[in-house]
Amino acid sequence: MSTNKHAQIRYIALDKCFSNFGRKYFIEDLVEACNVAIYEFTGKSEGVKKRQVYEDIKFMESSQGWHVELDRIKDMKKVFHRYVDRNYSINKSPLNQVEITQINEVLLTLSRFKGLPQFEWIDEISNRLQSISKQDIGKIIDFEQNQFLKGLELITPLFNAIYNHRALAINYTAFKGESSVLYQIHPYYLKQYNLRWFVFGLNEQSNQITNLALDRITHLTELAIKFKENKGIDFNEYFDDIVGVTINKTKPVEKITILVSDALWPYVKTKPIHGSQMPPNHTDTGVLIEINVIVNYELIAKLLSYGDGLTIISPESLVNELKIKVESMRNNYL
Repeated sequence: MSTNKHAQIRYIALDKCFSNFGRKYFIEDLVEACNVAIYEFTGKSEGVKKRQVYEDIKFMESSQGWHVELDRIKDMKKVFHRYVDRNYSINKSPLNQVEITQINEVLLTLSRFKGLPQFEWIDEISNRLQSISKQDIGKIIDFEQNQFLKGLELITPLFNAIYNHRALAINYTAFKGESSVLYQIHPYYLKQYNLRWFVFGLNEQSNQITNLALDRITHLTELAIKFKENKGIDFNEYFDDIVGVTINKTKPVEKITILVSDALWPYVKTKPIHGSQMPPNHTDTGVLIEINVIVNYELIAKLLSYGDGLTIISPESLVNELKIKVESMRNNYL
């Protein structure tokens, strides 16, 4: 089976050739048609060879493909290809097994939204595809999620508000107090971290970006005010300097030097503490690494989660903050 990139583009190009009864397509013509199609789609010359096209034809004729029926018609010393049925096209055929599997892979990724309002269609489509493919793909992969988390029902209205550019009035209760605070938010972005969902948007009152945990939102309604567009914030880069979701723009990015024990290092190596993690320096006492981040609550919690497997060397301010946390934890067990 052909599995390399641009395969679907080649199949469509070959399908057009086999459907064209006004021209004879020899193998050289099929190769050229594939290369032209890829170039038109990507702007790059793929350099498809005869062997690849023969493999593509074999796949299209197989049970994994479309079971296409081809005539191989001899013309002098060469052979050209076309469909047996003049009216046939793979675009008119049912989904083949590969296409079903590819779609199921997408649905499996979307399945993390299972149980959320207005996402029931994912289960419905998945069930239909599984009845066609005769394979229960949904049982071979699982995404970590907390289906009992409060606020999941808010994802859909928040998503719709972001998509439709609607400002919201949000009643919010912080963990530190029982009193509710009313925010006027122009929502821009939804993000999940540590199995919790957060909405990011412009705070109408402070004119600053605010993030609110969905499980602390008690009520939201649409506001009849003009939506303020997101100007200049790229959320693909917004979180680059932190661990988690809490950003204090008044705090600088700091270089954190960490000594990781030899026992813990394989885990930190394969799952870095932060994307800025620098190449290691192996020493007699462990492995020295550096990360460049803004210190926040999530970073401290993450560092503490490694227990005695790592030691913060610098900056001194972070060392002292962790000492206070560790001492407080120790006092809990006295």
